Amino acid sequence: MPLVVRLEDVSVVRNGVSILDEVSWQVQDAERWVVLGANGAGKTTLLQVAGAQTFPTSGKVDVLGVELGDADLFDLRPRIGFASTALARRIPVTEKVLDVVLTAAYAVTGRWNEEYDDIDVRRAQRVLEEWGLGAFSDRTFGELSDGEQKRVQIARAVMTDPEILFLDEPAASLDLGARESLVRTLGGYASSEDAPAIVVVTHHVEEIPTGFTHALILSDGTVHSAGPIGEVVTSEVLSEAFGLELVVTEDSGRFSARAA
Repeated sequence: MPLVVRLEDVSVVRNGVSILDEVSWQVQDAERWVVLGANGAGKTTLLQVAGAQTFPTSGKVDVLGVELGDADLFDLRPRIGFASTALARRIPVTEKVLDVVLTAAYAVTGRWNEEYDDIDVRRAQRVLEEWGLGAFSDRTFGELSDGEQKRVQIARAVMTDPEILFLDEPAASLDLGARESLVRTLGGYASSEDAPAIVVVTHHVEEIPTGFTHALILSDGTVHSAGPIGEVVTSEVLSEAFGLELVVTEDSGRFSARAA
């Protein structure tokens, strides 16, 4: 399986504070990864570096066969699906949902003077239908509920048929019904043979969709554990990583955790 992401001894330092410390990690094209860790562990920064959204302070990053620093980001970023709260904040609340998805073709977050082909428009419409958002095409992004906005962001992220998909806390702030609906949809997408490599950041093992194959646990900016999900998302590993005795259970590909 070809590599789609490789990090070698990557560190990120901001204002004298170490966010990531010599992180090495790689993702193959058929893998689906979940990234776990406590608040401040460096999960979002890892995603931003691996997704070519920001540069490391030191180390080497290869994304889709291109070394970050030598890459033409204008060409690279449309090949990467990326959704996060920070990205959502850049989407104008007055932007129509169809345009929110369509602008992924240029890796921008608002219509300006770009020109789109009919095939782009049809693709955006089809993706909205696939994610249950066809009826929202002409509504504005600001009108939508949190759950609807999350789904629009994911639809935007998959609009360009990306070679890798990064989702930063896609189920955060959702109520139980909206969370389960989204996690079920992501599980179905992850199980498709046509889906790209996927990396999802979450705080909660309950939000791991079915079909995910690997897990990475960050602790204080370093890799605590990484590998097949059944070997990493366990009571022993998570208890050590979070400093609290936890009981982790799995049922039909879904996980849950509670204090012992």
